[in-house]
Amino acid sequence: MKLDKYSVGTGDRFAHQAKAQLQACIQALDSGVEIIPVWNKSNREHTIIGSEPSSVRQAADAAVKTLGWKHSYFCDADHITIETVGRFMDACDFFTIDVADYIGQPAAAADIDAFVKRHPELLGKIRLEGVDETFEITEGTLRQTAQKFLVAVKKAGEVYRKVENAKGAGNFVPEVSMDETDRAQSPVELLIILSAIADEGIPVQTIAPKFSGRFNKGVDYVGDVAQFDREFALDVAAIAYAVKHFGLPENLKLSVHSGSDKFSIYPGIHAAMKRFGVGVHLKTAGTTWLEELIGLAEAGGDGLALAKEIYAEAFAHREELCGPYATVIDIDPARLPSPDEVRGWTSEQYTSALRHVREAKTYNNSLRQLLHVGFKVAARMGRRYLDLLEANEAIIARNVTENLYDRHIVPVFLGGQEVNRDSLARMRRKAGNQ
Repeated sequence: MKLDKYSVGTGDRFAHQAKAQLQACIQALDSGVEIIPVWNKSNREHTIIGSEPSSVRQAADAAVKTLGWKHSYFCDADHITIETVGRFMDACDFFTIDVADYIGQPAAAADIDAFVKRHPELLGKIRLEGVDETFEITEGTLRQTAQKFLVAVKKAGEVYRKVENAKGAGNFVPEVSMDETDRAQSPVELLIILSAIADEGIPVQTIAPKFSGRFNKGVDYVGDVAQFDREFALDVAAIAYAVKHFGLPENLKLSVHSGSDKFSIYPGIHAAMKRFGVGVHLKTAGTTWLEELIGLAEAGGDGLALAKEIYAEAFAHREELCGPYATVIDIDPARLPSPDEVRGWTSEQYTSALRHVREAKTYNNSLRQLLHVGFKVAARMGRRYLDLLEANEAIIARNVTENLYDRHIVPVFLGGQEVNRDSLARMRRKAGNQ
């Protein structure tokens, strides 16, 4: 089972937007680029919502059948560990093995010695094709990196073999995730990590390192864009070296986690893809849930009232909701409007505050981040929330498709600029009046 060159991870908290998400891939195909959808949902999200992995598979299969999609697609057991992987075996064919918690746990001295002995080719000067920089790896560097990452890689091997024993070799796509940790991995560290992954016999097809800068949930990248561009290109070159020298799969590519709405770095990602002729896996995750809220608010009436209520509840339970995501959000409480103020908002005021249009004066990224982690509020509403999703399916689906295609697929995979959807809506209204 092989993951294609271009793929997009599409989160769907409530399993209602698979068709709308797939429609974005169909639009990309109409534009001449095949992008494979990978529907992902983590164990944490299933636990919060009270869903099972089978719901993701059922929604994906139904969307594919309804829209006549003839290409590959996958369901991702997102951020699984040895403790949580079991419930995903039947429904999933893509496994994101998360070993971030094991990074920094000291490896045994004998394991470090054996690793250094196996890889004399990593000592000395390393030149990565396609970049101007060379790197010097000393035995000390090799030992320090092994000390920090070997335990994590061995844990990835343990999880991989558990999946392989259940599903059979070659019947799923393995990804190794190291992004949810305190410090970014350097390109040299990534190269050494990949050699260790090869030693473990993991035929990894995507790897998610931690990049420098902040990848806060659902908002733009925070950091030095030029540094990210350099780092991303070096990581691509390190992967090419690892494929050539360590026998890893030829389609191995970078996976960008929390990749939704990182508009500042999309041009650099696209440029690196073109420069090296490689693909990428972009995870867009929870922005679909925000598009549902935007659609409900646009619909007005009961939809707008419910969107306001969800904000009020999220505001009241901010600490509870933000706790699990503390390392990937950055909310300024002073920027959060009071629930009383929001209760007086029109549809346009609500949507313009929530919709991620960077140049809009009314856009509020603190409000957006709070609502991003506030899906637990909607989950508690049960059928009340789901019934309104279904009653307003058309307007919500339009928002979901436009967001994924115009603002993510176009700049990353097609090389265009993300579309300002307010401008797009105005153009459509103008065209409709002519």
